[in-house]
Amino acid sequence: MATKSKTETRIAIPADCRIADVGDLHKQLTGALDSPQIVLDGSAVDRVDTAALQLLVVFQREAQKRARQVNWAGASVPLHDAATQLGLAQVLALPTKPSA
Repeated sequence: MATKSKTETRIAIPADCRIADVGDLHKQLTGALDSPQIVLDGSAVDRVDTAALQLLVVFQREAQKRARQVNWAGASVPLHDAATQLGLAQVLALPTKPSA
């Protein structure tokens, strides 16, 4: 779910973040690109697949092209582990891995 203010958009990444369920997330991310500051909260993610991580990478790159600031409010262990296994944790600028 996305919440917007004049200066910031916050997006909560769903617990089940896999290709079959990321349509709504895609819409939220696309809409957030109008905001100067975007905060992603991945702390509730239990499942994530490669396609969902690719979506986040494309979003991160598009945000950089548009000079948008993207920060993370949190990233769950499953999100962090999946991104790390695919070599994407640094590209996504994930925060430090939380304790299990």
